[in-house]
Amino acid sequence: MDELTSNWNRLTLSDREGPGCCLDNELSSQEFFLATKFLTKRAINVDAIAKTFTPLWRSRNGFQVPNLGNHMVLFGFDNEKEVDKVIQSEPWSFDKHLMVLERYNKNNLVEELQFNKTTFWVQVHGLSIKFMNARAAEKICEILGTVLPSTNPKETEGGSFVRIKVSLDVTIPLCRGRLVSIGRDKEVWVSFK
Repeated sequence: MDELTSNWNRLTLSDREGPGCCLDNELSSQEFFLATKFLTKRAINVDAIAKTFTPLWRSRNGFQVPNLGNHMVLFGFDNEKEVDKVIQSEPWSFDKHLMVLERYNKNNLVEELQFNKTTFWVQVHGLSIKFMNARAAEKICEILGTVLPSTNPKETEGGSFVRIKVSLDVTIPLCRGRLVSIGRDKEVWVSFK
């Protein structure tokens, strides 16, 4: 081990390899990126992906789709509002496989991104009429992940259930439900779908 350490200490950088080049923000690209991981084992076709999402996302100036390998692509937009619109409309799938989207801020390597969270609508079943509202369902769903409050009450109505938008960790399965106390006397099972 000492021999390896001494050999390592003898290695140096030449003048051309050493410090001297500094990149400022003015040299960075002006695009806004969405890094995407496709949860599939099949090879992905970048041209088919671009053709599928161009009419769905209706980007004013289009977007670029470079393939990063390992089932990852980088969607490049020229407008941050379009990135926001795509993220707010999660979840997305391609060829029946989930796409996990993550904002890419260009300061880190794409390989450092986790790709472990996406937003789903979770149905909350088994609530009594008294508690069939978004506020009660949001409190119950806090156990699942980050609850995204709804601004439109019509979005949460589902008839016999309430639906809530939750940012979930896709590396763990959705729990089946939760035991909820109603007052001090009663407990009910509320199921998630």
